[in-house]
Amino acid sequence: MEDLYGSDFMTIVDEDGTEYELEVLSTLEYNGCSYMAVIPAGLDDGEDAEVSILKSIEENGESILSAIEDDEELETVYGMIMEQVYEEDDFEDEE
Repeated sequence: MEDLYGSDFMTIVDEDGTEYELEVLSTLEYNGCSYMAVIPAGLDDGEDAEVSILKSIEENGESILSAIEDDEELETVYGMIMEQVYEEDDFEDEE
């Protein structure tokens, strides 16, 4: 799916085998971990999207995406990613 849409989209599969197509807004490396800010793909311009922050972790030799369970870690990473997103928007507006 990534090749069809480009590098800003990905498909993930949950534990029940359900596929979700997500748009990657931003990525961040922090304290040796990788994080992604994602929203559901295919939303209309008028629809509000809830941003989810996922953490890449190693499990049984595979990288998997997981929700962040520590509130302090989530708040810190969310703030850093939102700064990145707004900086990118400001840069695009200047062009």
